[in-house]
Amino acid sequence: MQRFKEDFLWGGALAANQSEGAYLKDGKGPSIIDILPVGVPRKRGLKDPLQALEQTYDYYPSHQSIDFYHHYKEDIKLLAELGIKCLRKSISWPRIFPNGDELEPNEAGLQFYDAVFDECLNYKIELIVTINHFDTPLYLATEYGGWQSKQLVGFYKRYCETIFKRYQGKVNYWITFNEINMILRNPFLAGGLIDTEKGERQNHIFQAAHHQLLASAEATKVAKEIDPNMQIGCMLAAGSVYSYTCNPKDVQSAIERTREQYFFIDVQVNGTYPYFAQRYFEEHDIQLSISKEDADLLAKHTVDFVAFSYYTSRLETSDSEL
Repeated sequence: MQRFKEDFLWGGALAANQSEGAYLKDGKGPSIIDILPVGVPRKRGLKDPLQALEQTYDYYPSHQSIDFYHHYKEDIKLLAELGIKCLRKSISWPRIFPNGDELEPNEAGLQFYDAVFDECLNYKIELIVTINHFDTPLYLATEYGGWQSKQLVGFYKRYCETIFKRYQGKVNYWITFNEINMILRNPFLAGGLIDTEKGERQNHIFQAAHHQLLASAEATKVAKEIDPNMQIGCMLAAGSVYSYTCNPKDVQSAIERTREQYFFIDVQVNGTYPYFAQRYFEEHDIQLSISKEDADLLAKHTVDFVAFSYYTSRLETSDSEL
């Protein structure tokens, strides 16, 4: 019988926006997910963020959640009793920089994660920390247009520098973006894009995705400058895509859909856009602004590891009537 190595990390995961609650506590600012209600209105808000911004609802899941913010000690104790060896935990960006564009961080937010991480380390739980898990500061979406603006790369870099320096020695593994490819399916939740239905929608989305890839490379660069032993990873919403039938057109459609979701990881691992992504851009008249400095940054600062979530497989067909 084969056994896992002793250093294999059996773990669990918590996202800040799904667990912490206390959504405006101790100086935290609102995030994009904080305006999304529950049920059918949530789906409408994801599709039309302006509606979510303009209306008020009775219940928002992220506002209280499981109130990990006030119960983290007992929650972490339960995780330790479960026997886990690692915890993937995200930091809420607007808990550190409430609007996202401040020059100085919110000390109360930094202290909260100091306490959480110390509690995990007391139980010898290794930390894997996600830097941006669907909670970009709302202000960056409403005032800058979300990740369509290249200015967010600089704001994100400042955020990374702050947390890397603060938690050096406590956190060895970092993930730059949760499910980075989700920006293609949900541009508001994953990218803070509000007006993507107007004008050149695909151009907006892929340009925003490019900015996130640049931000990931900046994070890797900064981390290695602060502590070369830090491990920086990327993260994908994975899922095998199978052809609906053996029709060659369906097979080709499945291949294309797989490439669509995986090219992000190609960029982060190999440092350049794969040929099939470049061809897709040409065929769909997607014209991205990519400078030589952008290309150099991506090429020089690739990630150390790949992470993924896998919820389900998918079927793909070329038949528009199915």
